[in-house]
Amino acid sequence: MASRQDIAAWRPSVPGVEEVFHAHFVEHAYPMHVHDAWTLLIVDDGAVRYDLDRHERGTPSDTVSLLPPQVPHNGSPATADGFRKRVLYLDMTQLDERFIGPAVDSPDLGDPLLRLRIGQLHTVLAGRGDELEAESRLALISQRLREHLRPGLTVAPAAPGGAVARNLRDLLDGRLLEGVTLDEAARLLHAHPAHLVRAFSAAFGIAPHQYVTSRRVDLARRLLLAGQPPGEVATAAGFYDQSHLTRHFKRILGTTPGRYVRCGAVRAPAPADVPAGRPAGASSVAPTGLATVR
Repeated sequence: MASRQDIAAWRPSVPGVEEVFHAHFVEHAYPMHVHDAWTLLIVDDGAVRYDLDRHERGTPSDTVSLLPPQVPHNGSPATADGFRKRVLYLDMTQLDERFIGPAVDSPDLGDPLLRLRIGQLHTVLAGRGDELEAESRLALISQRLREHLRPGLTVAPAAPGGAVARNLRDLLDGRLLEGVTLDEAARLLHAHPAHLVRAFSAAFGIAPHQYVTSRRVDLARRLLLAGQPPGEVATAAGFYDQSHLTRHFKRILGTTPGRYVRCGAVRAPAPADVPAGRPAGASSVAPTGLATVR
């Protein structure tokens, strides 16, 4: 009899993540096998039992499991209703071979914050765009995994928090429309990606990806009030398309771009130019009320 299952798998355009895999298995049991990548696993319903390096392990729904590459493991349901899991396959840029031994010894991590961050990253990867958010969340996840496995191998901050935060803000402002990846920002500013995210969030009370999104929404708002059609505004403000703009516009301003213009907003004369950078006299941080990357 065929096992009951529901699966989805895709390869996201986020450096460091080789594959995303979501599955609900009721009866399926994995035989012993290996992966070339790190297997970062959370279980949403039920539980999984597995063998790793000749030791029996288990993953209840409140833990995170990190299975190292090239180490055989299996997996099967530990409850009658099976299990529902979400998996990220991470390449060796996130955790190198030094962490394989510690992961074999302690693959299951009881860390609610880490589990929350992994779930948030899955949510981002299931949508479209927001690469900077995905990269930011991945950087924090990878650093926390390193802290669990071998604290002595974590990367120390490369620069004082305030200075690097201001430098990152200037870089984000200068590349508002075309965007900048977290890895590129780290190279340009000579700082570790996770340190960039933490320093920026601490300095300005908002995560880098939220800052960029809110700046783009603010630019879109001004373009709309200047009379530019919503379909043109999306790409002019740095969004992928109109639906991408609408999703973030509504989340931040509480209404859609079209309704925002129709709701009696007074249209000012079209400006000669709407700059992409931070406008003179404008606040250096985005509107408050947005949750930061934790």
